[in-house]
Amino acid sequence: MAKAPTKPGKSQYVCTECGGVAPKWTGQCPHCHAWNSLSEVPVEAPGANRFGGRGRAEGLVEPAAVQPLGAIDAVEMPRFSTGSEEFDRVLGGGLVPGGVVLIGGDPGIGKSTLLLQALAFVNANGRRALYISGEESGAQIALRARRLGLLESTAGAMELPVASEIQLERIEATIAAQRAEVVVVDSIQTLFSEALSSAPGSVAQVRECSAQLTRMAKRDGITVVLVGHVTKDGSLAGPRVLEHIVDTVLYFEGDTHSSFRLVRAFKNRFGAVNELGVFAMTDRGLRGVSNPSALFLSTHDKPVPGSCVLVTQEGTRPLLVEIQALVDSTHSPAPRRLSVGLEQNRLAMLLAVLHRHAGIAAFDQDVFVNAVGGVKISEPAADLAVLAAIHSSLRNKPLPRGLVVFGEVGLAGEIRPAPRGQERLREAAKLGFSIAVIPKGNAPKDARGKFEGLEVRAVDRLDQALDALHD
Repeated sequence: MAKAPTKPGKSQYVCTECGGVAPKWTGQCPHCHAWNSLSEVPVEAPGANRFGGRGRAEGLVEPAAVQPLGAIDAVEMPRFSTGSEEFDRVLGGGLVPGGVVLIGGDPGIGKSTLLLQALAFVNANGRRALYISGEESGAQIALRARRLGLLESTAGAMELPVASEIQLERIEATIAAQRAEVVVVDSIQTLFSEALSSAPGSVAQVRECSAQLTRMAKRDGITVVLVGHVTKDGSLAGPRVLEHIVDTVLYFEGDTHSSFRLVRAFKNRFGAVNELGVFAMTDRGLRGVSNPSALFLSTHDKPVPGSCVLVTQEGTRPLLVEIQALVDSTHSPAPRRLSVGLEQNRLAMLLAVLHRHAGIAAFDQDVFVNAVGGVKISEPAADLAVLAAIHSSLRNKPLPRGLVVFGEVGLAGEIRPAPRGQERLREAAKLGFSIAVIPKGNAPKDARGKFEGLEVRAVDRLDQALDALHD
């Protein structure tokens, strides 16, 4: 006999990763097999349709409108600026009417500051904006605006509507009454809907509130920006479906003790993913950094061992980052392999390739690798720069001044080409670098691809690359 459905008033357990339901708590989700992802939520009363539709049992449901794909008029989405060139870059060119943006980050890293600045600019440029806070009172928001100097420097800040509310239904009514075109909700974990009996921040409340706000945004063409809390491991709190519902997902990166902040796009239905925006925290709020490569390059009086400059690609932007390596004799049976800003497992693989195909062993050495400036690099084109820095530190021999490197290293010792190699070379030449060791597949094909003042050394094997570094 089939098991009877759970009665209202009792609890069930919902997976925060896949949304699956289990009758009791277990350490592993029975649907997606994620560990420790089940959260207790109360069972809602059946019968009420929260979305205002009529059920199939009544026989009154009308089919949805269908049209051929070729008959749909595909036009570019209009965008409008937030007043910050770096923020616009991460968004793919600006905010989109009807788009929903989710932005997360550690407490105190600058989420509310950046959005308050952007909303004041939007309000000053003829679009009706609304700032809704579930965590701060209106007086606290006004104090922040005064501290940032928005009330004096931005005309739209004085007239910016602000509301402190956490009930979803009242928020929707406020948005309609204000006829707002751009809305910031800070934060989604503080909202609750009267249609559910669970507490704010629960899986059901976050899912319901975000779905309702997204539906309102698409229906009325309102741009909605949601602020999300993060867990201790840095991921967005709440159900994983929250990231699937929205159009754009942004993450704040960087140390709260540093004056620099990085905003990275992990999902964007209206632009490129993995775009990176660089900001500096000042007494007047967050300001975009026009030349971010200068942040990630150390200024040495003379070349030092273990330092190599990498040309990485963050979205559509080439970025120069200094990779530093320190190789030292180990004093334990198990040498340490530590990387900051780079993938740990890839470092162990690269050391094995260095031994096998270049004859350079580091099994009795501690190896530490760091990407300067706190930037996180995940692309494999950093392989050659990492090995160049390790080789330089191991031999205690500095690399030539004005050298840049990029390229993926394969397990067979080959140097694989990196995407957008010409843009990387163009950025290096613009910043005054004179030597580039790159994969042969990225070498300029004709005279038009040559860059004035930049000597390109193309290699296809690891041993050739190490020789080319010191020619």
